[in-house]
Amino acid sequence: MARNGERVGEISQPPPQPQSPPPPARASSGGRLRNRADPLLVVCRCFSVLTSLTALLCLAVNVLSAIRSFKNGSDIFDGIFRCYAVVIAFFVALAETEWQFVLKFTKVLEYWVARGMLQIFVAVMTRAFPDYSAKQKDLILLQNIASYMLLACGVVYVISGILCIGCIKRARQQKEMTRDQAVKDLEDLERRREELEQLLVAERV
Repeated sequence: MARNGERVGEISQPPPQPQSPPPPARASSGGRLRNRADPLLVVCRCFSVLTSLTALLCLAVNVLSAIRSFKNGSDIFDGIFRCYAVVIAFFVALAETEWQFVLKFTKVLEYWVARGMLQIFVAVMTRAFPDYSAKQKDLILLQNIASYMLLACGVVYVISGILCIGCIKRARQQKEMTRDQAVKDLEDLERRREELEQLLVAERV
């Protein structure tokens, strides 16, 4: 009798509902694509930051020299010369950001040879008309450091431009922008598909 009761109890229990399998884990293809940084673009960006900081150092040195020239009245022409150097050094630092608004008016600076020659010109302007008086040793030291650093950056730009590194960089930049846009579109599609799946599950329930 006990066995019959157990069987009746077993039969009276409702059969377990089949559970829907959990959705398969989707690999984030967008994350994998975003993690692949182009080594050439990384090096170029680091070098652009270094060149921009060096140009700003030249700008600061020329500002100090211009203030000293106008304040003491020792050489008005040197002060005017330093003002021109300040403007061009600021333009060099701005060109390193590669903003489309800036490059739209100066297409020539997209070519690395022209950019390097402009940097060399600013370095020469910073180093020109030195004051070798004993009271200005700190300023002369800053002039030498800033001018030679920017000169080295300009030479690297000229050599890299001759070797067509700039063209390769622009091509890889365009490829990276296209890939980022494709990853963004893929993420939007995946998000939309998840929303549609949630709506279908809600309707079935």
